[in-house]
Amino acid sequence: MTERPPNTERMYFSENNGLVYFIYNLLTVLVWPFLKIIGLFNAKIRLFVTGRQQVFQILETQIDLNDKVIWLHAASLGEYEQGLPILEQLKKEFPAFKILLTFFSPSGFEVKKNSAPADVITYLPLDSRANAERFVELVHPALAIFIKYEVWPNHLRALQKRGIPSLLVSALFLKRQIYFKWYGGFMRNSLQAFHHFFVQDKNAMDLLQSIHITNVTVSGDTRFDRVSEILKKNNRLDFMEAFKQDKICIVAGSTWPEDEKILVPYLNSAPKFLRFVIAPHTMKPSHMEKLIRAISKPVIKYSELGTTTLDGMDILIIDTIGMLTKIYSYADVAYVGGGFATGLHNTLEPAVYGIPVVIGPKYEGFKEAEELVARRGILPISDTTTFSNTMSRLLNDPSLRAKMGEINTRYIQKNQGATQGVMEHVRTIL
Repeated sequence: MTERPPNTERMYFSENNGLVYFIYNLLTVLVWPFLKIIGLFNAKIRLFVTGRQQVFQILETQIDLNDKVIWLHAASLGEYEQGLPILEQLKKEFPAFKILLTFFSPSGFEVKKNSAPADVITYLPLDSRANAERFVELVHPALAIFIKYEVWPNHLRALQKRGIPSLLVSALFLKRQIYFKWYGGFMRNSLQAFHHFFVQDKNAMDLLQSIHITNVTVSGDTRFDRVSEILKKNNRLDFMEAFKQDKICIVAGSTWPEDEKILVPYLNSAPKFLRFVIAPHTMKPSHMEKLIRAISKPVIKYSELGTTTLDGMDILIIDTIGMLTKIYSYADVAYVGGGFATGLHNTLEPAVYGIPVVIGPKYEGFKEAEELVARRGILPISDTTTFSNTMSRLLNDPSLRAKMGEINTRYIQKNQGATQGVMEHVRTIL
């Protein structure tokens, strides 16, 4: 028998939350013209707006009334990677279904709009009541899967009204979130629309149970399945073979300017036997040129490889997307950016290769980083001095590098299997 969420005899918007629901809908309508104006001056917001203007046309063109559809939604690129093992398994097990993939952020959609294995890829419309009703009517999914934090009240409401099951997968709940505050009734009630929750850990399950949500399974994080698949692929890159040769290689991935302020002084004075790869998060030409001017050693950009030789180059800057995962396979030590800026990037991608990982100080709330710091597979640094000291320890002690790498390998192996648990549940629905 197919499981249903609790309290499905009533809609999850109670009278007590009617005013909040009204304000929420009013804001979603009012924000749109402001976004259009901001988009005139901000490229990312412009993509956010123009992409959404095409959503319904895409759906009307690419999804037929008779199509069987599974809808998977990810906020951005990181959540997409989290959902990819499920997407690939859905394609394999349910070939008769069209897979619709939606993104909230341009940083996910613009990167994957032409390469993801889904059948249809669009932005998610703003979560107004009218948009949600029209979206769900056009898509008519048999199942909706949301990744990690994605809770959109009107889209969930539209799904629940039609009896369409929805799952929240690899979910991570924290005490500081609005669902667990005295004023969070509206968002707390919106969770009632989910058919089932697959959460990363027992703490998340306990938090949900504290607000009387019991349709929960502790399944872990599908990202572990995703990164484990990386090891099965051909990760060889000819330019990295030529660049690294027999030198020790440090790869700094997804770096922000705040990270680079820490990295550049060290690499400018680092010993000659080292090779550095920097893959900045921001690839604006002006930022790249500023970074290159700050570096006093021989440096080359990836885009110059066709015209300039790698001979004598100590530092390689990656000014394109889609290569970082393979580049990490050449690292002896990895630095993952974001820990000095807006949020830590993916530490599992380098860790899966069995190497030490170094990060900035702001890693609270990133579960795998917290756990690997506690296990000493990841080392946090706080400034230029601690970074220099940490790198000296790692470079001068191969046994320490090996020990940290083994810690990271075992941790990832132990946490595999979340996709299988989700798919077992999906089979009871479809």
